[in-house]
Amino acid sequence: MKSIRRLYFYLVAFISIEVVLWGLVGLLRSIVDETISGGADALAQALALILVGVPIFLFHWLWVQRAAARDEEEQTATLRAVFFYAILLATLIPVAQNLLSFIDRSLIRAAGLGLGRAFNAFREQTLADNLIAILMNGIVAFYFWKTLRGEWATLPDKENFREVRRLYRYIWMLYGLLMTVFGVQQILRFLFYIPGNVLGELRREIAVNGIALLLIGTPLWVYSWRSIQASLADPAEMGSALRPGILYLLALGGVITVITTAVMVLNAIITWLLGADWTLRYFTQQIGGPISIGVPLGLVWAYYGYWLNRHIEAIGDRVRQAGMKRLYNYILALIGLVVAFVGVASLFAFIIDMITRSDLLARDSTRGMLANSIASLIVGLPLWLAMWRPMQVEALAQGEMGDHARRSILRKAYLYLVLFGSVIGGMVVAVGLVYQLIKVILTGETGSNFVNDILNIIQLLFLFGVVLVYHLNVLRRDGTSTADSLAEKQSGYSVLIVDSGAGFVESVKAALAKLGSKVQVTVASPAAKPEGNFHALLLNGSLAVDAPEWIRSFNGNRIVVQNEAQDLVWTEDAAQAAQSVQQLAEGQEIRRQKTDRSPWMMVVYVFAALFGFMLLMLLLSLGIWLVVGF
Repeated sequence: MKSIRRLYFYLVAFISIEVVLWGLVGLLRSIVDETISGGADALAQALALILVGVPIFLFHWLWVQRAAARDEEEQTATLRAVFFYAILLATLIPVAQNLLSFIDRSLIRAAGLGLGRAFNAFREQTLADNLIAILMNGIVAFYFWKTLRGEWATLPDKENFREVRRLYRYIWMLYGLLMTVFGVQQILRFLFYIPGNVLGELRREIAVNGIALLLIGTPLWVYSWRSIQASLADPAEMGSALRPGILYLLALGGVITVITTAVMVLNAIITWLLGADWTLRYFTQQIGGPISIGVPLGLVWAYYGYWLNRHIEAIGDRVRQAGMKRLYNYILALIGLVVAFVGVASLFAFIIDMITRSDLLARDSTRGMLANSIASLIVGLPLWLAMWRPMQVEALAQGEMGDHARRSILRKAYLYLVLFGSVIGGMVVAVGLVYQLIKVILTGETGSNFVNDILNIIQLLFLFGVVLVYHLNVLRRDGTSTADSLAEKQSGYSVLIVDSGAGFVESVKAALAKLGSKVQVTVASPAAKPEGNFHALLLNGSLAVDAPEWIRSFNGNRIVVQNEAQDLVWTEDAAQAAQSVQQLAEGQEIRRQKTDRSPWMMVVYVFAALFGFMLLMLLLSLGIWLVVGF
């Protein structure tokens, strides 16, 4: 109940302060700028927002302030931290955008261009509009920043606020980085128009707008990134899962963009070399777009890839280090395999066309097919080999690291994903082959492209088959090596099962047999300690509560199987125990929580991770919208 009430009050307070803020901005703009359209309507709307919003905000804000002063839980709540940092974002981002608007229009004027060349969102704004928005948002931001600063000084538990502040810093870093990347891209795009005597053309605003983005975005990025780096002295910041997540996103996003743009540039170069009727200026413009995007994001890849490696190296556990590198390598290996597959399939299709048709090189479409296949091979095959071969060497190694590599869920996911794609792709192509053959049998007509279609289908079947057989052999080899290694480990492990009756021993043995376990099992009575040394002891919960001395003094691992016993309640943590006490006090039956996790929960977690990724991409899209004004 508290969480729902808290959400209501903070959400209404947030919305109402935004209503009041932009009502004040509209009121001041209507007073200062007489040219604002709407006249009395604009003034009435602004006053309505203020008069309605102020009492609603004050009521809800004062209530949450009093609640935080009385209750420590309210003061340290995550939702309170979210409210403060969301308000700062909602006020300081408009400050940055209005500064960008002012600088962009000023540079456009200095370059002798009309305001119509500025960003779409900034063309109709004036200096008064920008100053009013900056002033009012700045005042609100200062009030809540000062309040938040006072909160930090008195918080008894700062963990929730630290987590939200961490996210707040990374949002600012991504926002500044996004503007910086777009600024560099705009300037590079302009440079590729210079050979065409572009200094008098309509493209000068690209460079001017790019400089404006750099003037605002670069300081924001540098300041926020330095704040993030400085915070790493705190072990909680260094151990945060958000940091490697952001580093992975930036490094992988950069390298994927570089791969895509490299294919596009090579495609254009090869097409030109194959005799395309392009002028030098047109060719320069064709490669200019991909290069202008690939260069800044290549720098992002190099820079954040370096920090990702530094972060991984800072982890002392070799197994965790290998696992984090594995994620990066397998994603790139999969991308390289797909690009190389497309390149080989396109090359085979070109060869088949050469055999079945004539005058191919004179056709623009065929020339483009050859260029695309060569470009995909040049980029995809080396990428796949560079990422896949180290993973194979790691998996083929003997010892603990090799075992972990072969049993890695990332390796299994990669192999099964490739097998899935090969089987489904092969099935679709096989359906096409059977369809063509049945159609010929039923109609007796082959058509002019029959041979070409059949050969292309056969070559795709062959390629899917090669990929399928290779990765299936890799999977089988992993399984054989892992099974031998695990069987050797299990055979040297001994477990003692304490017989408590009611078929307990038989159920445990049946479960071990179902797993195919090679563990050495010994059964003992609770009354007497057996002879010998054991690695683990297994007993049920009722016996564990009232265990004899020799069980309590056992030095190895003790595995307790929860069972239903009268007046015995099992809880996972203190919070669940407190909930059980409250239920008993209220005369309710205790609702026991299941401790095992269904395999379907893993599916839920995967979809939750995908949703989180989509949410982050939505955030980046919002940043793009804020920059370009679309």
